[in-house]
Amino acid sequence: MQASALEQARAAAIDAARAARERYRAGAVQPTAGVAPGMTQANMIALPRDWAWDFLLYAQRNPKPCPVLDVIEAGSHRTVLADGADIRTDIPLYRVWRDGKLVDEVADATALYDEHPDLVTFLIGCSFTFETPLQEAGIEVRHIADGSNVPMYRTSLQCRPAGRLHGELVVSMRPIPAHRVADAVSISGRFPSVHGAPVHIGEPQAIGIADLGKPDFGDAVRIEPGEIPVFWACGVTPHAAVMASGVPFAVTHAPGHMFITDVPDTTYHV
Repeated sequence: MQASALEQARAAAIDAARAARERYRAGAVQPTAGVAPGMTQANMIALPRDWAWDFLLYAQRNPKPCPVLDVIEAGSHRTVLADGADIRTDIPLYRVWRDGKLVDEVADATALYDEHPDLVTFLIGCSFTFETPLQEAGIEVRHIADGSNVPMYRTSLQCRPAGRLHGELVVSMRPIPAHRVADAVSISGRFPSVHGAPVHIGEPQAIGIADLGKPDFGDAVRIEPGEIPVFWACGVTPHAAVMASGVPFAVTHAPGHMFITDVPDTTYHV
């Protein structure tokens, strides 16, 4: 009976993930935090084949911010992480980069893949994946509670370069009550494929963040008395590498607008 209940819950979660992708394919735009709870979410970056090896090496050298979950070969738009999904349409919002500069945001990237048929697409673990376990442990995830996007910040910490790619680490921040910080570290640390444990706790100035009220990506969130800002490595880090390295062309997800997979978050729990 218990197994049947678990199977039903998993089927319902997959249905929620597929329904979300269908909404985004139809044009809906929204941050994905809290959508399809229990299902793995992923960051996305697509680069011309000429840059794909550099990025794969960059990810290998910087596994904390860039844990690769899947690589989609040039000419394909399908991923093993979600049956029937189309990576060109099933993310709520995409960013378009030319010569390291953000030039556009679009809800459908099909024309961009047609323009550049040699794009290799990388799906990278996302910290939204461990937010459901945090909530289940009674730890409020502020941006979900307040209906906003997660705040993300560029830091003074440099990633290890690879080939032509270099850039700083980007982090996401969640305010955590001081007495629950150890719990948040322990819970997220059991998901190394989706950024794992925090990279920094408290003292944002120590990693080059001057003002928590002015995130570089996403929305500022309230921090209540007794809460400590906790910082996790973020899958927007590749965006910083695109900017710093002057990559001639790239397509990424818009920060906070992820690809929702059919893979339960427990798959990446260790």
